[in-house]
Amino acid sequence: MFAENIVLFYSNLFSLRAIPLMFATYDQAVTQPGLLEQKLSQQKDPLQRLAIIDQLASHYAYTNVLRAQKLLEEQWLLLEKHEVADFRFRFFLNKVVVQNQLYDFQGAAETARQGINYLEDAGSIRQVAELYLEYAGVCTNLGDLEKTDKFLQKAVKVLKNFPDQQLQSRIACRRGYMQLHAGNLSIATDQFLSAISMMDIHSGKLELKDEYFRSLLFAGLGQVYERNEKYEKSAKAFLQVIDLCERLGMSNRLAWHYLNVGRAYLALEKNEQAKEFLQKVIDTRDDLSLLARASAYANLGFNSFEEDDPETALDLLNRAEHLHRELNPNDYNNLGVIASWRGRIETDQGEYEKALISFAEAQQCAEALEDYKMLAEVYSDYAALYAATADYQLAYEYQQEHDRIISLHLIDMDRRQQQELEVKYQAATKQQEAELLELKATRLQLKALRAQMNPHFIYNALNSIQNFITSNDPATASRYLAKFAKLMRQSLEYSDEEIISLEKELEFLEDYLYINEKLRFEDRLSYRIIVDDDIEEDILGVPTMIVQPYVENALEHGLRSRKDGLVTVHFKFWDDDTICCVVEDNGIGRQQALARQQKDPNRENYRSRGTQITEKRLELLRQSNEHEVMVRTIDLYSPTDGTPSGTRVEIMIPIVEIQMK
Repeated sequence: MFAENIVLFYSNLFSLRAIPLMFATYDQAVTQPGLLEQKLSQQKDPLQRLAIIDQLASHYAYTNVLRAQKLLEEQWLLLEKHEVADFRFRFFLNKVVVQNQLYDFQGAAETARQGINYLEDAGSIRQVAELYLEYAGVCTNLGDLEKTDKFLQKAVKVLKNFPDQQLQSRIACRRGYMQLHAGNLSIATDQFLSAISMMDIHSGKLELKDEYFRSLLFAGLGQVYERNEKYEKSAKAFLQVIDLCERLGMSNRLAWHYLNVGRAYLALEKNEQAKEFLQKVIDTRDDLSLLARASAYANLGFNSFEEDDPETALDLLNRAEHLHRELNPNDYNNLGVIASWRGRIETDQGEYEKALISFAEAQQCAEALEDYKMLAEVYSDYAALYAATADYQLAYEYQQEHDRIISLHLIDMDRRQQQELEVKYQAATKQQEAELLELKATRLQLKALRAQMNPHFIYNALNSIQNFITSNDPATASRYLAKFAKLMRQSLEYSDEEIISLEKELEFLEDYLYINEKLRFEDRLSYRIIVDDDIEEDILGVPTMIVQPYVENALEHGLRSRKDGLVTVHFKFWDDDTICCVVEDNGIGRQQALARQQKDPNRENYRSRGTQITEKRLELLRQSNEHEVMVRTIDLYSPTDGTPSGTRVEIMIPIVEIQMK
């Protein structure tokens, strides 16, 4: 399990088991759970119960996780009989949150995957993005930071054309914790502060889920400050978390926040304040806080030892050990630290036989973990014990063993640091490559859109419209001018968008071919646009104006000299992630077109540039989305005499769902 917190006895000397990070989002705050509970107890209608449970589970996911778990069980049974899409979405969302709160990370991952599969077929942009963010949080808890980054990128991508400041702040929060886990503290701090700023400028009252994210952000800053040994700032940040949680009833992780403040005060040697908050941890009586309670006992035990109260210290350490063995008998890190401290107290009290037993337990734990630092400290404890009993030979031997193990620890630490730096370097390189790809794609997009319209097409269209005006046919001129203006407006409008719906792409192609038919070719051209019935063009997205250069190529090189030209554009599914677009013409074929282009190099250079830019865009999409995007050109021949009869271009286009709410 990947760690969020390191629970320390004192400063940064000894550590207990790490505590994972919790993630949650929801888009409707519930402020009167008592009233809703009363309504639920009186309601028999299944759909009405679904609605009430939906509100209660969404509130309790942050305030009463066990009650939320029970309500979700009933909600699932109701949804099996009464399908309501929005309720099913929030069921998945809330269940992931609850499983995360209950440390069931594998279960949360499976729920998130089920929800994503459901929503990618039936959900809105915002719903899909929210569940991506939940899954990113689960992946962080499972230690899979690569997958965390992948789903954060997916959330960013689906929100690109539908900006949402609330979700952007949550993305920054997720990124902050991802960087915190990777050890990039400065980047984590920037992400946390950026997310807080986005929340602060939000107009209107924040909902419960946003307040929960605010608590996560301050907790993240608290951890950064703790790791940088800025304990005053760490305590202040965690106190802000406590204020939020107490004020809004978000009690699920309150014991951990008390513990964090207590540890910070111990590091600052503010023992009275530390004891106050550590006692609050112990007074929090719920099964979800047992590990925090064990840590509080251990920290108080260490403090009592520092204050020369060995009896109280031993009692508290024994309580901590008992809880840890109940929770996880193989928790060698925590149990080893407790055994080591207990042995030191017993050594001070002259209970040498008991101390040897405690140190032996600590040694076994250190060896099980292959933790050279812990093992070296145990050998130092042995040396101190034998020195106290005047057995200087053994004391010397254990001190030598301590020095040898410390050398191994330093070598191991250096190796780990090199590995961490290598991982950070690879991650930074990957991020830079992704940013460069995105920048290159944007530049190519702008370049392609500049090259999109053949100047001959624009000139011929405007010249034809002028002819209608001068020939006293203003109605026809007005109709064509409106079509032409719309086409130009679309071209400019789409230049700011990376993805547009297939519906818009089809509308653009229709207008483009219509103007060519009427104005440029003067009815010497026919065209057909075919879309298979199973394609939902209003919710499927494609790269902006990706097909037009191939249509223009067919018109310019294949059909310009024909009197009965026909171009067919056919869209069909290739697989779940790809549309195959076939652009086919009955033109003169590539060989004759090439011969004519050689006589007119300006035309050849212009059009080849347009299609080359488009193919580079598709190649970048293949690199960034791992799709096998390709363009294939096929020469067509007459079945009777084998003469060239046209050209077919097959374009494999990656698709993105862009459902609107």
